Amino acid sequence: MNVGTAISLLVLIGFANAARFHSGVVSQACMQCICDQESGCRQSGCRMDVGSLSCGYFQIKQAYYTDCGSPGSDWKTCADDLDCASRCVQNYMRRYIGYSHCTSNCQSFARIHNGGPHGCSRGSTVDYWNTMTRRQHCTSSS
Repeated sequence: MNVGTAISLLVLIGFANAARFHSGVVSQACMQCICDQESGCRQSGCRMDVGSLSCGYFQIKQAYYTDCGSPGSDWKTCADDLDCASRCVQNYMRRYIGYSHCTSNCQSFARIHNGGPHGCSRGSTVDYWNTMTRRQHCTSSS
């Protein structure tokens, strides 16, 4: 394989991976930032977090899963399936971004994900966002 072909393949692989999340109000780049923050964007099962279980790629709690419309067969299975979990996040954001009265950008989406429907205006979610922005590709406009 020559260098040109190898570069072309890497570009195609990059484009294939870029659209790996369910589409919706949150950009693919922002979904990647949230996924990286929550689990390193890997199947992670469930763990205790602030007194209740958080599961999967986006560390989804059962109440979040209910609020996102309960896609898939069940909460834990959905949380560990990237397409289902990202659909849940998109549904949740579509439901709450207008309710929150916050700007529709990655910072608001990330803080809502972390702190619930009004998370984008809660001081308790600032550290979560600041940690995300340490990643090279994560900005409000991601």
